[in-house]
Amino acid sequence: MPTDLLLPMVSEMDDGDLAARAEDLGYDGLWLGELWGASSVVRLTEIATRTDDIDLGTAILNVFSRTPAVLAMTAASLDDVAGGQFKLGVGTSTKKSIEDLHGAEWDDPNPVRRAHETIEVTKAYLDGDERVEYDGEVFEVQDFPALGADVPVYHAALGKANRRVVARLCDGWIPHNIPFPVLQDNYEYIREHAEKVGRETTIDVVPYVPAAVADDTETARDVIRGHVAYYVGSGEGYERAVAELFPEEAEAVATAWRSGDRSAATEAVTDEMVDALGVAGTPDEARDELRDIADIDCVTRPMVTIPSNADEETARRTIEELAPSNH
Repeated sequence: MPTDLLLPMVSEMDDGDLAARAEDLGYDGLWLGELWGASSVVRLTEIATRTDDIDLGTAILNVFSRTPAVLAMTAASLDDVAGGQFKLGVGTSTKKSIEDLHGAEWDDPNPVRRAHETIEVTKAYLDGDERVEYDGEVFEVQDFPALGADVPVYHAALGKANRRVVARLCDGWIPHNIPFPVLQDNYEYIREHAEKVGRETTIDVVPYVPAAVADDTETARDVIRGHVAYYVGSGEGYERAVAELFPEEAEAVATAWRSGDRSAATEAVTDEMVDALGVAGTPDEARDELRDIADIDCVTRPMVTIPSNADEETARRTIEELAPSNH
């Protein structure tokens, strides 16, 4: 079963050692996120020098803090260092991150339009046929050549408007916090809109799969509860995605989190939410759940995602137990 791995965004564990171990364990791809504390671009550059054949990708770089030109140069350079094995994953991130961390305007004009134009211009700069000219609502660029780099672009789209961006422009989709029982229906929306615009390409689907393995099932499940509470509480897009299947529960989690009661928010994540939004349990239980997600028709390969609230022992064990070599 092809399987990718997302490392924690900030970790005390050595990235290069973990990446080399992931490759030895048979993981097909290794992804890094980026929010605050460490640059995934720098980390991936070091990882590229420590690995041989494993694919590398960003999951994700936000579309506000780097221009399309910078994203294109970054992707082309990393692809060169990684021997042609790099995938550029981007997304809108959250309003709090964009406004409070980066000091950018979330609604200028809106996140979906920015994602669309960023991806469209970035792809033109990467591998366009002519000198790049673009006149949009967000970006106006002219008279620079493409870089001649064949780098796939993935988008972490949640809502329908953002999924239409995937349908029109992207090589892959990285869904997060869309409950797995409704993932296929969400993909069908992408497929239908790709057909409407005349695209016949196959769109790769690599969902984040928050995962935790422990001897005690409830200990592992509590890691997923904390992960879900953080995302539902921190971003309205994540709340809406979870609410597609759990409307009342998502509202309860978000309300508690935003009131500052993180413990209550975590406790509000129900068993059914844990089952639908991650894999957790003993090694055998977690492997069975991961196989079920991999068997969803639209899924190309799951991305085992180590929650940032997992301790080092849990992180290492999860990486080992859910590796392709143990399937």
